[in-house]
Amino acid sequence: MTEPLRIGIAGLGTVGAGVVKIVRQKANLLAARAGRPVAITAVSARTRDKDRGVSLNDYTWEDDPVALARRDDIDVFVELMGGSDGPAKAATEAAIATGKDVVTANKAMLAHHGQALAEAAEDAGRVLRFEAAVAGGIPVVKALTEGLAGNDVTRVMGVMNGTCNYILTRMQSAGLPYEAVFDEANSLGFLEADPTLDVGGIDAGHKLALLASVAFGTRVDFGSVELEGIEQITIADIRHAADMGFRIKLLGVSQMTGRGLEQRMSPCLVPENSPLGQLEGGTNMCVLEGDMVEQVVLRGPGAGEGPTASAVMADVIDIARGTRLSTFGQSAATLSHARPAKAATPAPFYLRMALDDKPGALAKVATVLGEAGISIDRMRQYRHDDSTAPVLIVTHKTTRNALDSALAAMSRLDVVDGTPVALRIETV
Repeated sequence: MTEPLRIGIAGLGTVGAGVVKIVRQKANLLAARAGRPVAITAVSARTRDKDRGVSLNDYTWEDDPVALARRDDIDVFVELMGGSDGPAKAATEAAIATGKDVVTANKAMLAHHGQALAEAAEDAGRVLRFEAAVAGGIPVVKALTEGLAGNDVTRVMGVMNGTCNYILTRMQSAGLPYEAVFDEANSLGFLEADPTLDVGGIDAGHKLALLASVAFGTRVDFGSVELEGIEQITIADIRHAADMGFRIKLLGVSQMTGRGLEQRMSPCLVPENSPLGQLEGGTNMCVLEGDMVEQVVLRGPGAGEGPTASAVMADVIDIARGTRLSTFGQSAATLSHARPAKAATPAPFYLRMALDDKPGALAKVATVLGEAGISIDRMRQYRHDDSTAPVLIVTHKTTRNALDSALAAMSRLDVVDGTPVALRIETV
């Protein structure tokens, strides 16, 4: 009989427990598809006695994940602890150093240390796989590294944080303000312990940086991702966008241009009848564009026990089959240092501002836009009961640099109350 692939799991939260369940409940299916049995040898977590809904009695327990990573009776170290540094990084490094392959769902660790870890794995003749780190159950890493390997990828974009998509779609469907839906999402356990990771775009930015590396053959550069969260989005923005036939999404976009690599994660308006516009709740979507295939759209659950554990097991089964792929689709040593570039592709923008209700206020704003070379496509002023008037402007295509120049000039006007909200309108 073929020897089993022996795995050790560090981290027994939602995803770790899901992996244990798959291995226990689908042993015959895994063996048939992998060509050999898959067996759990040992596990590690912060709390031993917690009820995880699955028995761990058959496995050796290690209190220290680094000790687990160094065990002689595991072939693959499955890292599901999370965190960019600390035990996750130390245990991953120990596993590679002692000849183990590694499967991880840790986007933060790879976004900050992916290049060094990939080089260490290759130098040791090991593989480091991370399908579960991006978009939950959607096999987007496999699509880029395998299915689209014959393409020059031109653009990667998508909704990559289910919590933000839940908040934005819930605001629209229920007519609730951001603060109310934020509290609701928190009570349902959707938000990270540090909510900024979700609503600030950081979690999704980690994922975008990883996909950009695979798509464009570049070293992971999370520090160059332009990040803007959804905290400034109001129910008024949601309604105004809907009036114009758009939905607001926290959208990640990466593309290689003549100026360098663009990476931005920010709230954008997308057409309501587009695949991204129709995306509801906690679902994720990745849109991949290549010169040969044109556009591929992948949609599915972006988090949760089953979907993320499914992605972990996809990597484990590939290793059991003997599939050996480079971490980012090509040798880490050949990944290029991309020059970071700000988004310069012209696009229309949505502007919301509050103007003092007095003669000439709107003319001053129009003058500032005109001096920046920005023309107005449409404009709407809404009813009001106080001394400021809410005004909505949609521009013709312009660059972000021109818009930023105009916004800076607006801040010096004596008729603009507060800071205008500016959202890109993305073609998808």
